[in-house]
Amino acid sequence: VCSSRSLHPQQFKCDRKQYDTIRYTVVVVFGSTFYLFNSTMVSSAVKVIDGRDHLYGRLCSIVAKELLAGQKIVIVRCDEMVISGSLTRNKVKYAQFRKLHMNTNPSRGPYHFKSPAMMVARTIRGMVHHMTPRGQNALKRLSTFEGIPAPYDKQKRVVVPAALKVMRLKPGRDFTVVGDLSHNVGWKHQALLQRLESKRKAEAKEFYEKKKETAAKRRKAEAAAASELASVNKVLANAGY
Repeated sequence: VCSSRSLHPQQFKCDRKQYDTIRYTVVVVFGSTFYLFNSTMVSSAVKVIDGRDHLYGRLCSIVAKELLAGQKIVIVRCDEMVISGSLTRNKVKYAQFRKLHMNTNPSRGPYHFKSPAMMVARTIRGMVHHMTPRGQNALKRLSTFEGIPAPYDKQKRVVVPAALKVMRLKPGRDFTVVGDLSHNVGWKHQALLQRLESKRKAEAKEFYEKKKETAAKRRKAEAAAASELASVNKVLANAGY
């Protein structure tokens, strides 16, 4: 990493404002390749990603890079992420993965998680240098969950288009839902999660119906009072509102 604090505006043909932008740009060198990252691109707010219908590996790789850049990320609905390939194929691959252990004392590791949230967290851990302070700090910015627990059920959730199944997987291709794979390898809470998610969706639907009803009443009231407020709105418009 090359620090740019020692750089001076005279070294660039730019004004002070442009210099400030350059000064906070970190140049990361990997071999002969330069990656530019502007520190203003990272938001201090926590990004909540809805993992539903995202490709497992693609989403994990994007999240890993954002964590290293300093972004705080929460991934919900890890159980509804998908992996390309049929369920049978992925069950065989995971069985081969679970056979990796210490011969003399398997309790020493490596450990193979069964819950979707822990599987995602472990995959992302493998994409960062988790033995270094930088990697450890990056993993502290990550949280993963099955379903959408509180308080994230009331927060705005985003998707990652570059990792969506409909954008990256050819129609007709086999895919595996991570929750089904976890259930087949010994995860015991799929039925419980489905029950909790059904309850959450029912409450969310009820809230949305009330919200639409309130919005309709507001539009109706504004339309009824439009003639009375015409002069007031004209004054407000002239004032810049």
